[in-house]
Amino acid sequence: MAERLAEAVSPYLRAHADNPVDWYPWGPEAFQAAVERDVPVLISVGYATCHWCHVMARESFSDPEIAQLLNERFVAIKVDREEHPGVDGSYLAAASAFTRQLGWPLTVFADPKGRTFYAGTYFPPRPVQGVPSFREVLAAVSEAWRDRRGELERTADAVAEALAAAALVPEGTGVPDQAAIADAVRRLADDEDLEHGGFGGAPKFPVAPVLAFLTAASPEGQELATRTMRRMGASALRDPVEGGFFRYATRADWTEPHYERMLSDNALLLGVAADLRRSGRSEHWLSDLANGLIRFLTTVMRLPSGMFASAQDSESVIDGRRDEGGYYRRDAVARAELAPPALDEKVLTGWNGLAIGALARAGAAFGDPAVIQTARRAAESLTAAHLRADGTLVRASRDGRASEARPALEDTGMLAEGLLELSLATGEVRWARIARELVDAALDAARDGLPFGVPGGADPVLDAHGLALPPDPAEGATPSGVTSTARAAWLLSALGAGDRYLEAATAAMAGVAAVAVERPMAFGGALALMSELTAPLVQVVTVLPDPAPSDPAPSTGRDSADRRITELVAATRHHEASVAVVVTDAQARAFAAAGFELFAARTAGERGRAYRCEAFVCALPVEDAAALEKLAAG
Repeated sequence: MAERLAEAVSPYLRAHADNPVDWYPWGPEAFQAAVERDVPVLISVGYATCHWCHVMARESFSDPEIAQLLNERFVAIKVDREEHPGVDGSYLAAASAFTRQLGWPLTVFADPKGRTFYAGTYFPPRPVQGVPSFREVLAAVSEAWRDRRGELERTADAVAEALAAAALVPEGTGVPDQAAIADAVRRLADDEDLEHGGFGGAPKFPVAPVLAFLTAASPEGQELATRTMRRMGASALRDPVEGGFFRYATRADWTEPHYERMLSDNALLLGVAADLRRSGRSEHWLSDLANGLIRFLTTVMRLPSGMFASAQDSESVIDGRRDEGGYYRRDAVARAELAPPALDEKVLTGWNGLAIGALARAGAAFGDPAVIQTARRAAESLTAAHLRADGTLVRASRDGRASEARPALEDTGMLAEGLLELSLATGEVRWARIARELVDAALDAARDGLPFGVPGGADPVLDAHGLALPPDPAEGATPSGVTSTARAAWLLSALGAGDRYLEAATAAMAGVAAVAVERPMAFGGALALMSELTAPLVQVVTVLPDPAPSDPAPSTGRDSADRRITELVAATRHHEASVAVVVTDAQARAFAAAGFELFAARTAGERGRAYRCEAFVCALPVEDAAALEKLAAG
């Protein structure tokens, strides 16, 4: 019945292709059909590894009687929130007018113009504790559309007007000072679960952006991040066999996880582990945690192309039945006899950018060139497949087929940020050049007083109906597109690409500063960048002599017999700096020629030199680790 979904790029949509519901994918055809039939629209939003999405699919969307009711009285649209984050964000915002329990599956009822007049999340097949059954909801909405349409249209008007008003550009208050940053750290410390670790009660999430902020903010914040990472790493939230973290735990003590595993969560947590290592922590548990995350990303999530799948399902088939978590509750020997839970093999540009950046940082921090090479291969594959000749990005693909979904700002920001981290880890300027072009496109697309815009524009269906919202700076499991793009701009400025990048990053953070300090749990990524913006800008560039043909990777120091060079490289990687990079003479010249002023006149001499700068004012170069550390000590 839902043959329109059979060839979709999204595995989530393809999984619904055999439903008796006559699903449409997101697009103008569905709304045109609703106009022609004069019926309301059901918009069902979820994602492939969503447990309750699976449940509602089995209970309701596979029920022939419910499907008949849907097909006769509605136009039904199925949306993968990961493929269409702008659509998901717009309808989540609209749904907040009807329920505080936001999540997925998201169930939205709209008029043929796409305007929401009722919404909820999961609806059971039978009434439960005051929650009506899905069948009852469908019947009530259908009756209201027939008998009280004017009332529904007034509700839709009010919701649309409220969203438009909320989308107005806020007045910037300036980036918070160190005192305000410290206050945000205290707020998070007050919310720490002293018994089990983490923040708050159940359900409990890893909140990787918050941990990144704490790591960057202060010694006190770093201690809190360290405690949290250690407790999570020893808990049931982490898979002891394959090393990855599950999405969240349903209990405060981290037990009974929801077993889906997301690329974004694990990449961001690896980034936190790398930052803790760069700060000087060398405990065994941290190396073990990082190695487990690297193993999970490279053996479970990595696709044959070298890019990364977006998620792994929580459910698998065991003894002929679907079982949530059953695979993960078994040890390595027992797992070998089972088929693993399915991967959502959809490649997302932004999330792959997170993985590239995290692997590059981790490879540099833990001294593992093979991990950096994994990041490089992913970047090569991703830019070849997802960066078009005109500079625009593909949002998502699967098996080489590109989705028609418009890219989001997070695709620009997360990819640019990841490529800059790769450039710092490899000394290769090509990645920084691509990142600069991506950020330039976001700057050129800026509208309505915002520092960044979405290159290519908003989703065309939302835009046509006046429902497109500006990029949302609020955060949860991942940094927002605004924050990611702003951090990429800040990194460009730190490498000497120009003041306009710093100005854009500062303006983006100024717009959310006040609310971020008040609500640090919802703005971890933004606060991490704000703490970097308010800290002294410290830049370390170590330049090594160009290699002989027989020495393929001198910038790592691992293939050189010169212990001094090895120690100097290690000291650079772990220097307390805003940016730290090791390059060869030729690489330094390439950066300078590309317009990155930090590298101008930086040379290796005969023995290799390290340059420590503060806001581009540099001390005399030094040639050994002890001298570089002495510069840091003042």
